Amino acid sequence: MSDRKKVSLPMLFDKMTKGTPLTMITCYDYPMAYLVEQAGIDIVLVGDSLGMTMLGFDSTLPVTMDDMIRHAAAVRRGAPNPWLIGDMPYMSYQASDESAVLNAGRFMAQASCDGIKLEGGQEVCSRVRAIVAAGIPVMGHLGLTPQSVSSLGGFRLQGKSGKQAKKIVDDAQALEDAGCMAILLELVPEQVCALITERTKVPIISLGSGPRAHGQLLIFHDMFGLYPRFTPKMAKQFADAGKAIADGLKQYVEEVTTKVFPEPERYFGMKDEEYAELRRLVEQG
Repeated sequence: MSDRKKVSLPMLFDKMTKGTPLTMITCYDYPMAYLVEQAGIDIVLVGDSLGMTMLGFDSTLPVTMDDMIRHAAAVRRGAPNPWLIGDMPYMSYQASDESAVLNAGRFMAQASCDGIKLEGGQEVCSRVRAIVAAGIPVMGHLGLTPQSVSSLGGFRLQGKSGKQAKKIVDDAQALEDAGCMAILLELVPEQVCALITERTKVPIISLGSGPRAHGQLLIFHDMFGLYPRFTPKMAKQFADAGKAIADGLKQYVEEVTTKVFPEPERYFGMKDEEYAELRRLVEQG
């Protein structure tokens, strides 16, 4: 396990101030998190995208708080040192400030998260203020917000027009004013991301929103070819682990079918005299 120091909020702000880009990744389970820990990633998001990548749903909407807590706790066990953010799933915060605080608290108490993320702009600022008042750091999320994908017209670039972009800029300022410790901008024009980055005093993280943010986010499954349905344009594939695993599974089927596997070194036996005793006992009934 890595012996690096636990990432703190002051450390993240110090990197931002010095102009050192922040690294952020979305992952969902212990084996992924263990590898993320070894790589020295700054921020880990346990995203509700696990509904698609891990559970096979067509959207993030069916994901529950119990799903999120189980996965977030597993990620924390694998990655004890990054700043860990739990993603508030659909309808875990929309209903009221009280439900938002209670569910955010579950991430902290049951999964040892360092903060939470929620989607939306000015309409969720009361939720942000309530959660922050409870002592829980909050990351905002603007642009393409998957929980609202139906009203946004699908998984597409947001803020293409001046009027739409102004709304995102205003929302970012409102989230900062409400107490957000950072803001994720997903799939907005890079000029809009740059403008928001210039105007805010909190870390801005880009997901498909260009290089002029304080940090970058990618999803583990997209990075390594592990999500079979599609690979977003904004995702760079750093290795094709999906192909390697598929090839390995095909080889496994071939070796079992042709009786190559298991080889003698892959299984265990017993002493001849003990086997003889077993046969005698079996025959005696």
